[in-house]
Amino acid sequence: MNGYLSIRNLTVRLKGGGTILRDVSLNVAAGQVHGLMGESGAGKSMIGKAVLGTLPRALDITSGQIWLDGVDLQTLPPAERRNRIGALAALIPQDPLTALNPSRRIGPQITRRLVDILGWKRQDAAKRALELLNEVHIPDAPRVMRSYPHELSGGMRQRILIASAFAAEPKLIIADEPTTALDVTVQKQILHLISEMQARHDTALLFVTHDLGVMSKVCDTLSVLYAGKVVEEANMPRFFMRPIHPYSAALLAATPTYTDPTSSLTPVPQTVVDQVEREVMEHDLRTAS
Repeated sequence: MNGYLSIRNLTVRLKGGGTILRDVSLNVAAGQVHGLMGESGAGKSMIGKAVLGTLPRALDITSGQIWLDGVDLQTLPPAERRNRIGALAALIPQDPLTALNPSRRIGPQITRRLVDILGWKRQDAAKRALELLNEVHIPDAPRVMRSYPHELSGGMRQRILIASAFAAEPKLIIADEPTTALDVTVQKQILHLISEMQARHDTALLFVTHDLGVMSKVCDTLSVLYAGKVVEEANMPRFFMRPIHPYSAALLAATPTYTDPTSSLTPVPQTVVDQVEREVMEHDLRTAS
């Protein structure tokens, strides 16, 4: 274990069915941003759910370790595990409209975790919520505290989710494609805000995305996934200059360019897909034997 979050050989399977994550290993140090990159269905979000203990009921962790601040979460009783995760980790979800309760005002939604999980007094939690709304550059914070989600813009709702994630000063934040539901202009502002907050609070950040452009702006290191298997892990400069795995190189080559209007999209070659499929199949055969 050599990171604030350290995952070792994590395997997640459907109950009585196929494999979702295959021997996933990664480290996220304090103050570091580690990206999870891959196609839809590669298993990026499942890694975050495994860490937070929110995997769907149909899935089981069948092997591996998840170390958080020096403790293997898999060895803890369920209640102690939930308490530890609640105190040390938080989530920035993808869609504010589904993450925020439409029937409750914003203030109680920010303070709920502080009051219910960490035992803060409501007055202190409300004061902290106002501080956080100011920190994420939301004007007229007292009015926003009294507002309902539908009364705010998409960018403001996402800022509220960021404020909520940082409310209890967690040491690890998992951001699950937090800019997908936003337009490009607002997306840039939110990425800047996440980086600003992460640096200010010296938080370990696991950033889930399928967008290499977003990842290049936010992350220090990354893991590339295919079918639940990490095919490459690298720091960002080396990855963009010299990707090692053919699938990583194919993803980079498939990224659209905006400097040449005559250029066409380059799909991932079938030969590369066949290669990673073989690697996945060979892995499954080894682990089954």
